[in-house]
Amino acid sequence: MRPASSPTRDPVNTRATPKPCLYPPKLYGTKVRYQGDGLELAGEAFGDPQAPPVLFFHGGGQSRSSWRGSARKVGEAGYYGIAFDLRGHGESDWAADGDYHVDAFARDVGSLLDQFDHHVVLVGASRGGQASLIAGSRHPEKVRLIMLADVAPDMPNHAIDGIRRFFAEGADGYPSLDAAADALALHLEQPRIDDASRLGRSMRQDPAGRWHWHWDPATGKDEFLHPASENEAVLAAAARVSSPVVMVRAELSHLVHDDNTARFQKLAPQLEVLITKGVGHMFTADRNDEFAAKLLDQLARVSADAAG
Repeated sequence: MRPASSPTRDPVNTRATPKPCLYPPKLYGTKVRYQGDGLELAGEAFGDPQAPPVLFFHGGGQSRSSWRGSARKVGEAGYYGIAFDLRGHGESDWAADGDYHVDAFARDVGSLLDQFDHHVVLVGASRGGQASLIAGSRHPEKVRLIMLADVAPDMPNHAIDGIRRFFAEGADGYPSLDAAADALALHLEQPRIDDASRLGRSMRQDPAGRWHWHWDPATGKDEFLHPASENEAVLAAAARVSSPVVMVRAELSHLVHDDNTARFQKLAPQLEVLITKGVGHMFTADRNDEFAAKLLDQLARVSADAAG
């Protein structure tokens, strides 16, 4: 097993403010590994490791690449941006005990918080957003801001059917990267990528030549896809969270709507809701620049509040 980054136990620095980044901009970040809850998490880091950390967590069935652009932007702005692969995804360890409930992802995020000597900003989409909200609500003394991409309690069960279908249809892999690109475009309801070979970075090829998404197939088991316990955990976190929370809502989302947004705001009165126009639920991979601009505005605000 590759060694994880050593946890830091120093007191949290509540007044750390970003300094201009001295690291040259680059397309890909530095690969890092940190300790999660009983396993290691892979990440891609941008910026100065001594700067205030901003941690990014993707949705189920994605990888850290979906947040690479935003992590790069915050690194260039003087923060330490790290886009993580969730457990069972990308280059992170698979769960030896097969646990992919939302609380397991949240425990991983909670484990990360002890490994930084600044307050942490948590940014998450979909499953990564749920994990960020739950972990952040449990450790308010370590979290400066929680920023969510289209995440709210009470997401309708029927709206998860497309995700269930996507996992099921890809369980045996695809005969080619072109076939995988077709399936992905259908699932995301977005135009198909022009160059299917780009998906090779996010997939693995088995000895028979079939292509599989770069995640543990166990993550797609029905028991982990929106069980009742998941919503209970998110509701409890929404009622408990005391850190600032911002939710960037996708205008065309099939998971976040007026009713569950209103309930979220009732449970967490500090919640600020922003709208990204003309996009659906899984929008961050294509709108990194737009999301990053909103995030940088929020980071400037919380940094100013901490300094004041």
